[in-house]
Amino acid sequence: MCNITDYILAHIDAEPDYLHRLWRATNLELLNGRMASGHLQGRLLKMLVEMVRPRNILEVGTFSGYSALCMAEGLADDDCRVYTFEVNDEVEDFTRRWIAGSPYGHRVQFTIGDALQLAPALGITFDMAFLDGDKRTYVEAYEMALKVVRPGGFILADNTLWDGHVTDPVYDRDHQTQGIRRFNNYVAADARTDKVILPIRDGLTIIKKK
Repeated sequence: MCNITDYILAHIDAEPDYLHRLWRATNLELLNGRMASGHLQGRLLKMLVEMVRPRNILEVGTFSGYSALCMAEGLADDDCRVYTFEVNDEVEDFTRRWIAGSPYGHRVQFTIGDALQLAPALGITFDMAFLDGDKRTYVEAYEMALKVVRPGGFILADNTLWDGHVTDPVYDRDHQTQGIRRFNNYVAADARTDKVILPIRDGLTIIKKK
């Protein structure tokens, strides 16, 4: 008997072969490989991009490039871009190689560095942002994204249920959990945006800037 996740994956669009190979390589070659978005969330990101039809997407936290390539796949044409930032330079060689080898890699601008400092300096107005970096600075990343995303644009925040740790007192002293809780409370009280949390994987919050 298959579990509900297997059932879902069997009834959605297939994971493209290149992304499946990237997923496997991520889990074989990098620490914490499960941080990559994977099949279900990847197909959701692609579809959300197709729905919003952004020209410019900001991503905070590239990791192995899986989510960036999913969003690039959903872009309307080759004039659109995903600008993605990663602070961990230890993944640069791996990630740059996999982005370059993708049929959508030319739509991705990959930068090693702190998005909170570098993204505003681009002078670009973004239609969508995807937050998937350090959970301890999610509020700061959110405020930065609000400054560079257009009114009516969307901010997606990953891991906002944090494997259920957000409601578990065992994790009260965990700094990553504290960061997610602070972010969730901050966004919930923010009248500048509309928001909803989807309980897929370990939580995806969709936020619309008014």
